[in-house]
Parts: sequence; C-alpha cells; structure tokens
Amino acid sequence: MICPLCERNRVRPFATAHGRRYLRCHTCLLTFLHPEDRLTPPEERARYETHENDPADDGYRSFLDRLAEPLIARLTPGMRGLDYGSGPGPTLSLMLTERGFETVNFDPFFAPDRAPLSRNWDFVTCTETAEHFFQPGQEFQTLKGLLRSPGWLAVMTRLLDDDDGFGTWWYARDPTHVSFYREETLAWIANRHGWDLERPSPTVALFRQD
Repeated sequence: MICPLCERNRVRPFATAHGRRYLRCHTCLLTFLHPEDRLTPPEERARYETHENDPADDGYRSFLDRLAEPLIARLTPGMRGLDYGSGPGPTLSLMLTERGFETVNFDPFFAPDRAPLSRNWDFVTCTETAEHFFQPGQEFQTLKGLLRSPGWLAVMTRLLDDDDGFGTWWYARDPTHVSFYREETLAWIANRHGWDLERPSPTVALFRQD
C-alpha cells in the first residue's frame, strides 16, 4: 500500500473502527481509510446532500469565521479567491465577497465547472474538505498550482491528536471522512510545497506561498 499523500510505502494498519479499516503512514503520519472501504460516488453525494449548510444560518457563519477572520487579516483589498470544495450550500464565498474579497466556487459534485481551476488566485479556501480527499497528495499539488505567489491556502479540518480515542471519535464516524491529519502531517505538507505554515486556531491551517 502506498500513502496517498507522500507516496511512500511505510503504511501500516492503524485501526478498525465504525465498520471500516484505517491505515497510517509512518512517513507523513496521514491516517486514511482503506480504499476498499470507500463509499461509491452516488453514496458520497447522497451523504453530502444531507448537510444543512445554510448561508442564512448565523451559527454556520460564525463557524466559518474561524477561518475567514484570520485569512482576511492577511489579505489586501482587491484580492480574489476560490472556495475549493464549496459543498451543497456555498456560504464562505458569500461571506468573503461581502467583505470585499470576491470568491468563486468549485466543488466536484455541486459546482463542477472546472473553469476556475484554469487560472490562479490570491487565496484558496478549503473548509471541511481536506478530510474528504481520496488522494490528498494530488489535491494539495492542485491547490498549489491554483495559487499566485504570494498567495494563501486556508484549510479547516479537525486534527487527529488522540490515537487511542479514534474508535469513538465523532469526526471519524462520517464515512465520507477518509483522510485525517496530525500537526506533523501539516508540517510535512508545508515543507513539501515550500509553504510557510501558520496555525491561528486548532482547526485552521494557513499556508503561505511566496
């Protein structure tokens, strides 16, 4: 088995939980779902369609502000961005556009027009999306290619910091969550792509491309 992030072959069984098998890479410390246990694309989409991401929901906007506010603090007026993995109820793009940073959406299921992937952006956001990556190595390479220099990649995801509690961790119960990162994994990603890494909160990683 080859790690889908670093492409090394130092992968070992990690856990069986929630009726699924998980593996751990001992190079980049990515934990990931065994490919044979993934949902089919129709099953995956059906699961996403149950998400209640409403732009009018103040609570949801407050949740997204955990990423939006530290990102905006690092942007300059007129910068434009892409929300990569915007989901069935795009909200972050609206919030950023409202605050003067025009943002468009891409999502393989719900905003599949690939035109935004053919240009470069001052910033790219990726909120509650990186845990859905089947091939995070390829996805982060794509994200790197979408950024201008200088540019910002803003990622929001829960980190796996308690191996012993993985079997009862609510974040792993979702069958569409297939990739789990540790602090060391984020550092590996930053080093791999030559990015500076900032951690304004436990669930937010800001990668700067110079």
